[in-house]
Amino acid sequence: MISRRHFIRTGTAVSVAAILPLPSMGMGNQSGFRKFTLCLNAGNIGVQANQQELLDMAVKHGYESISVDASGLGEMPEGTIKSFVKEMKSKHIKWGSASLPVDFRKDQSKFKEGVKPLRGFARAMKKAGADRMNTWILSFDHNLTYRQNFKQHVIRLREVATILGDEGVRLGLEYVGPRTLQALGKYSFIRTMAETKELIAEIDRSNLGLVLDSFHWFCAGETTEDLLTLTNKEIVAVDLNDARSGFTADDQIDGKRELPSATGVIDLKGFLEALVTIGYDGPIRAEPFNQPLRDMDDHDALKATYQSMRKSFDLLG
Repeated sequence: MISRRHFIRTGTAVSVAAILPLPSMGMGNQSGFRKFTLCLNAGNIGVQANQQELLDMAVKHGYESISVDASGLGEMPEGTIKSFVKEMKSKHIKWGSASLPVDFRKDQSKFKEGVKPLRGFARAMKKAGADRMNTWILSFDHNLTYRQNFKQHVIRLREVATILGDEGVRLGLEYVGPRTLQALGKYSFIRTMAETKELIAEIDRSNLGLVLDSFHWFCAGETTEDLLTLTNKEIVAVDLNDARSGFTADDQIDGKRELPSATGVIDLKGFLEALVTIGYDGPIRAEPFNQPLRDMDDHDALKATYQSMRKSFDLLG
């Protein structure tokens, strides 16, 4: 997994630096209930777990879906995958999304090496019934201008999306909103929903969509009206986070966030209500990049994350 937390910690980045649905307050889809799931992505909160351990954690702590370990599934025999999926269904746990295991941001040889096993991972996901994968777009570059970077993203992500699409897997692209991160590079790049939609349109693959993050939505200065322009089909995955108090949207730092509903800085009620309205039916995960949370033992981190997510979902009434 090419996580942004890992990227930020590396020298490269340093240099650049089963629960019932809740009602929707009467403004939602035809059913009047949320369709999205409270998803556990353990790596996002500093908890290490393989696919089986993740399932066990989700059941124990009340989560409704789990992230996908694409490489782990790729190593499982087909019979083991079938047994695992059967266990998931019996415990009312759904699939979330997998992280794209390809680094498309560096040199061509690195990209080509990462692409080689991708089709095998996608086939394993297809066997398991998992059909969502996500990655993120770095909002600057030291060497490539905006147009050069845009062209490179189009070429490489089109290749990735084509491979995944052949196996029925969707790919979501996450924009990273903080201006403080974009300012670390010589050349600025995508940091808003509108720009990401332009990239998706240029790549022109039907299995491409957005990854929304309430933190980036806030930092990009976007509104619920922006969310309401989207359809369920356009959204592959969603991250739910809050922002630190005492900082403007322009002063927020990508690697320092809060658990959902921890501060109330971000309008999570409006954010979630918009997702209900457009009928979003995928996973919603916490990705706080929060050091106190990472310092907790696994049980406490899982419990705290669930409680913050549930508190946010309860805003829907």
